[in-house]
Amino acid sequence: MTTVEAIRSAAERLRGQVIRTPLVRASRLSEQLGCDLFLKLENLQHTGSFKDRGSYIRLSKLSGDEAKRGVIAMSAGNHAQGVAYHAGRLGIPATIVMPEFAPFSKVERTRAFGARVVLTGDTLDASAHAAYQIAEEEGLTFVHPFDDEDVIAGQGTTGLEILEDCPDVETIVVPIGGGGLMSGIATVAKDANPAIEMIGVESALFPSMRDTLKGTQTMTGGSSLADGIAVKVPGKLTKAIIERLVADIIVTPESAIEAAVHRLAEEQKLVVEGAGAAGVAAILAEPERFAGRRVACVICGGNIDLKLLSSILTRGLIRDGRMARLRIGIVDQPGVLARIASIIGKTGGNIIEVYHQRLFYDVPAKQAEVDVVLETRNAEHIAEVVTQLREDGFPTRTLSDLSQQGTL
Repeated sequence: MTTVEAIRSAAERLRGQVIRTPLVRASRLSEQLGCDLFLKLENLQHTGSFKDRGSYIRLSKLSGDEAKRGVIAMSAGNHAQGVAYHAGRLGIPATIVMPEFAPFSKVERTRAFGARVVLTGDTLDASAHAAYQIAEEEGLTFVHPFDDEDVIAGQGTTGLEILEDCPDVETIVVPIGGGGLMSGIATVAKDANPAIEMIGVESALFPSMRDTLKGTQTMTGGSSLADGIAVKVPGKLTKAIIERLVADIIVTPESAIEAAVHRLAEEQKLVVEGAGAAGVAAILAEPERFAGRRVACVICGGNIDLKLLSSILTRGLIRDGRMARLRIGIVDQPGVLARIASIIGKTGGNIIEVYHQRLFYDVPAKQAEVDVVLETRNAEHIAEVVTQLREDGFPTRTLSDLSQQGTL
């Protein structure tokens, strides 16, 4: 079992090797949520996640022979980069097995750190099997992403820093995948103050730790925005620690995680991946549970694909009523588009795009439908634009109400 002494020793070993990340007060979110919220910004680590910590501790404890022969790890992203980065710095040959579906950006960043990347497997389990096979064939040391005492000790240094910066913290919220980060933080937090409440967060698609602890089977799997915590089988070491020290695990839907990524970007100006936003997602979903408390939430990573981030931010604007797509029925004759533009302009809407379709919509030959994408102030403004268009004889409906499509 990982001890507080081992974590303090890891902190000394990490000094100067990783970034001592800040714990910042999220003033705007605190006001909105009714709690005193602090964010531990592990997305500012060199590779963009907390994985830098445990990877360095594990690699720094290799024997001379192990370091010479090299290491191998399996990961779809953050653990891969952490191992590759520190292996390159320490002169240790590194092989990283990544699934075939791993994002190109993460594959290239891992290669850029000097690691040999093997792309194989259509699932994480298949990639893990291949990694263990290569390790045995080539005599490489396998670096586990979470179920390893040295890795847990390294991740636990995050908790030491939280307590140094906010010694009177009452609740610490930590995303859980395999459980290494939570195990380390909970070990030091509960030792410092047994009254600190430890709350874990999992994606509703992958509630593997909660299921394991409760003896249930609710995991459905699938493509999760929080891919960093999309773990099917949690660790044995981490399960024992979390079962003993963690008060509860909140299971959060994908829609809440998406909303949290958007809120962190807009309210706190932070670029955060889905797993990194999971803790904030849980607080957004259950604010009454944290109201009036001093809460520290670990932002565990920021490695999000820019195309995905762009999509999330745009969807957030639509969800908030600041962007809308209207479908407007018209008589297909000269001057009609100008009238529509004039009506929208007088109501204060800003036209971004226009799609004028005569052929492919199910409308009479002398009619057409126009799709107009608008910038708007809020949902009430959209309703105002729609009402004005209808009053001027243009049948109009909104196509972009995400609130009616299972999204927060």
